[in-house]
Amino acid sequence: MRTRAEALVADTLARLKALTPVRVIGDVIVMIATILLDLWPGPWAEHKTSGWALVGFAAVYLVLLPLRHVLPATVMIGGAAIPFLGPALMVVLSYTAGRRITSWVKAVVSTTLTFVVVVLAWDWDARPIDIEPVYGMLILITIFGVGVALPFLVGRYLAQREALVQAMQDREARMRIEHRMISRQVRLRERSRIAQDMHDSLGHRLSLISVHAGVLAMDPSLGDKQREAIGVLRSAALTGMEELRAIIGVLRAEDGPDDDPATRTVESIDSLVSDARKAGVLVSLVRGGQSHPLPSRVSHAAYRVAQEGLTNAAKHSPGAAVQVTVKYEPDALVVEVRNNPSRNGSPTGEPGVGLIGLSERVRVAGGILHVGALPSGGFRIAAVLPYEETALPEPEDEQEEAEPRRQIRKWAGVGSIAGASIVLTLIIGGFTVLGAQPVTEVVTQQNLDRIQEGQPEAEVMALLPSGDEPLVGDGERKSHAAPEPPGARCVYHITDEQSYRDEGTRVVRFCFRDGKLVEKKIHVQRTG
Repeated sequence: MRTRAEALVADTLARLKALTPVRVIGDVIVMIATILLDLWPGPWAEHKTSGWALVGFAAVYLVLLPLRHVLPATVMIGGAAIPFLGPALMVVLSYTAGRRITSWVKAVVSTTLTFVVVVLAWDWDARPIDIEPVYGMLILITIFGVGVALPFLVGRYLAQREALVQAMQDREARMRIEHRMISRQVRLRERSRIAQDMHDSLGHRLSLISVHAGVLAMDPSLGDKQREAIGVLRSAALTGMEELRAIIGVLRAEDGPDDDPATRTVESIDSLVSDARKAGVLVSLVRGGQSHPLPSRVSHAAYRVAQEGLTNAAKHSPGAAVQVTVKYEPDALVVEVRNNPSRNGSPTGEPGVGLIGLSERVRVAGGILHVGALPSGGFRIAAVLPYEETALPEPEDEQEEAEPRRQIRKWAGVGSIAGASIVLTLIIGGFTVLGAQPVTEVVTQQNLDRIQEGQPEAEVMALLPSGDEPLVGDGERKSHAAPEPPGARCVYHITDEQSYRDEGTRVVRFCFRDGKLVEKKIHVQRTG
């Protein structure tokens, strides 16, 4: 109970903070219009009140109207139980309840309770005319449908439509944000791809330049100036490699178009090894198995594995022997680069940026990369690549749960429209059936001619309509008739022959005294 009360207080405070001058002015106008319509001398006033009674009624209105925003269901049900409240107030309370109540279960329960309260509060005895209970219930349903059900359904429909529009606006804004994020991500991926290519290509070339310059500096035929120039060249190459590594950072290649499948394929490994030999690297190439056609992505990844292996060997193990193996296994391509320990005994170090990017490139191709030191002290890079194109798996660190989206109900508002249609169908159908019933039973001209004064009362009554006349009261049949004979009991019936020139309804009066008909007289019951 305390939690519900705290939620009510928080919701009330939120509504107060959300108030705008336009909404306040609109609510004040509704309050004034409701009071002017319902309270005397308003057009819908049911009781003539004045003085302190009028002030008291106005005070009740001024309490219920603002309170309807906080407790819409309670105020609607309570308003139906107060007998002196006018129709305008019930329309406003029902409309607000339809706007505020969000749960359809609460909506059904609240309207059902309101109908029960209306039925219990309905004064069945205070009827202006003598009507049957079925017609009274039809009138009651009509009053409830017009004054409570229809405003409630209209308010609920407008609230659902407003929620639908708001949800669509939120979704559109979210899509714009996602579009900007996707565009930014695409740009970042493209930059990463370019940086990866720079590392793979330019880094490899700078490494070869550095190794080649180091070998050239050992030539005894060179002079001091040439040796100094070569030293500067080798130092510049090493500095360029370090700056390149600092600029690139940690790279992760994403799924994208193949860089240059025409020149960087598994067949191009031969030229890659040849260039390394020219730079002074002791490298051998071993090929095995039956050649197999490869997807461009797989072939390109095989080239990058060999390229990265030679670059790492030249960088971390200068002067060591390197072996490149390209072997076509029955179910996969294996590319391996292994090198012996460095001649100067320097440690090989941790895997660098190139290996991180290479692992991503192999993953994109659907393969597996193995990197690690050998028991002999050397280093090994091996990749197992499939022969067929495979779907790109999502990296684990980028698998984000989809943001839960608020479901937009496809049929939002349809329930309100259907409910309003049912209410209107009941009202229109009920009055259609009522209109099809005869207003009253009439005395035919033939029976009227057969009835004569002096006949026994039983014979006369047998010729008169036996049913009651629900919609025609006594006052509507005898108010314009002549005075009844003294001591007689009279009954009034409408004749079946009517004339427009009479400017009223022809009514025949039968008066009985001592068990016999003493008078049969026709008069015109005026409408005005």
